[in-house]
Amino acid sequence: MTMKRQKSTEIGNGTKLFDLLSEGIVFTILDFLHSNPLDRKSFSLVCKFFYNLESKHRKSLKPLRQQHLPRILNRYPHLTHLDLSLCPRINDNSLTVISNICNDSLRSIDLSRSRLFSYNGLINLALNCKNLVDIDLSNATELRDAAAAAVAEAKNLERLWLGRCKLITDMGVGCIAVGCKKLRLICLKWCLGVTDLGIGLIAVKCKDIRSLDLSYLPITSKCLSSILKLQHLEDLILEGCYGINDDSLTALKHGCKSLKKLDMSSCQNVSHVGLSSLISGVGGLEELILAYGSPVNLSLANSLKRLSDLQSVKLDGCVVTSTGLNALGNWCVSLKELRLSKCTGVTDEGLSCLVTKHRDLRKLDITCCRKITDVSIAHIMSSCTTLTSLRMESCTLVSREAFTLIGQRCEFLEELDLTDNEIDNEGLKSISRCFKLCSLKLGICLNINDDGLTPIGMNCRKLAELDLYRSSGVTDLGILAIASGCLDLETINMSYCKDVTDKSLISLSKCARLNTIESRGCPLITSLGLAAIAVGCKQLYKLDIKKCHNIDDAGMLPLAHFSQNLRQINLSYSSVTDVGLLSLASISCLQNLTVLHLKGLTPGGLGAALLACGGLIKAKLHASFKALLPQRLFEHLEARGCLFEWRDKECQAELDPKCWKIQLADMAP
Repeated sequence: MTMKRQKSTEIGNGTKLFDLLSEGIVFTILDFLHSNPLDRKSFSLVCKFFYNLESKHRKSLKPLRQQHLPRILNRYPHLTHLDLSLCPRINDNSLTVISNICNDSLRSIDLSRSRLFSYNGLINLALNCKNLVDIDLSNATELRDAAAAAVAEAKNLERLWLGRCKLITDMGVGCIAVGCKKLRLICLKWCLGVTDLGIGLIAVKCKDIRSLDLSYLPITSKCLSSILKLQHLEDLILEGCYGINDDSLTALKHGCKSLKKLDMSSCQNVSHVGLSSLISGVGGLEELILAYGSPVNLSLANSLKRLSDLQSVKLDGCVVTSTGLNALGNWCVSLKELRLSKCTGVTDEGLSCLVTKHRDLRKLDITCCRKITDVSIAHIMSSCTTLTSLRMESCTLVSREAFTLIGQRCEFLEELDLTDNEIDNEGLKSISRCFKLCSLKLGICLNINDDGLTPIGMNCRKLAELDLYRSSGVTDLGILAIASGCLDLETINMSYCKDVTDKSLISLSKCARLNTIESRGCPLITSLGLAAIAVGCKQLYKLDIKKCHNIDDAGMLPLAHFSQNLRQINLSYSSVTDVGLLSLASISCLQNLTVLHLKGLTPGGLGAALLACGGLIKAKLHASFKALLPQRLFEHLEARGCLFEWRDKECQAELDPKCWKIQLADMAP
């Protein structure tokens, strides 16, 4: 076999076909191998020539463990982006290694899940990697002003995330403002030590700022006058800034003409009066977010009339009046996106008036608008025929007959959320006309069954996400129809579809792109079906088999062998024992483990498995194990980067329906 393969690649004089390919051609091939990391690995193993070219081509990297960084970084000398969000134990030594190896090639680094580095590591990174333009330090809750001063040495920095860096104050932000004058984006969300002084310095020193996130900061309108003078500011996020109120906003003399997005969510002290002052002179605003804020009434709607370029309005969680919705409908502007999720006060009258005027809507969210009926749906379907996204979870007064209109009139839908609605099979047959559908959510839809899913599988070939949570009428026939027609399926939730068996998993194993399976509470699924998934779905990322009592160690062994991309698994209430759990430790990617109420699990087996799972960053365990295992074990694992979440609830034994009938019979008089 080796001789035959060697001859087939030679064209004379010992010249191999691969030698005729230029680097540019090979790089073009590699550009197409980005969906599955195993494809790149297979490519690099073809020959030394391909191995070296793959090393030269790769520009971004997302390693799992920091201890392998020196070897990995030396193999890929041309990295520009380094994502370390899966490495929670990055420390100063790690950053020193990165800065020494990557040097000027590195342009972007994500440290959003690490907390162990300090000034020493950041100063090396800033001084050695002079071309850094993007640093994410979100969630580094221990960083102080000294670390911010180190970041300030990255003179070419353009984007900086400091979300939840709660110990950084105005002094640290001031250093960044003085040192990083090229900043275009800065996120200071939940940086509670930053006040008007620090934000004012950013506004004065960083003239090129395009995006500014000041969510939940203790700021007032004192800094807003400086912010609104920024000539290039496009995105301003003021979510949860309770220190800003109407009185302070009315004192502002001018708005920001360049502003395109404004987020005033959860600003409880701002009404239409203050908002009107803030947006005065803002002619080009395209997106406005007022979620969980003041009531949407006639006054508020009228204050927004001047925004002639407005395309997206998000009012989630607001109290809405019919007069307010009518006024929104009377705008001359034509909205592309409208979100009214969990808005109380939305009625047929107001919503119908609005959608008949805004016929160019592409995205509409009416989740939990529980007062609307078929009247609203009829107006939506007849007016907004170019919708690509419709989310209407828990619109419980809409009858099953209304859902047939969706497929008849909105065939361009790509996302549809019908969770907890009265849709039936006829509605699904109509929806199957939406051939562009990528995401379909049918959780808690008790009137559907296999007859409705079959046309979805036949016609919606682009479907990538399907949610059937607690849709108890679905069986193997429906899942088979989906698996046969939707070969690009990536995510499926069939939790508590109790009639689903191994046949469903075997059919789904043909969907090679499947990465997320949630099948908790499916008692007929066994290790046989799980083995088929392991063999067929190499990209499996998340697996939830909680309360699948018939899955045991025999299902864990194929997972351990074939599912090397598995990151998250929930084994609670299954029949897995020490042997099965320990076998999963060979999956180097495994990071999130939930094991509650496993009868065959012993303290020794659990301890051995935890030690063997070198990449584990979160483990959810029953509180009883806390006293049964040595404290030094937990200290060792926590030092390695693993966080523990303890649960103390009793075992939820699920009775067979026959048992319920027997009990009820015994209770009868």
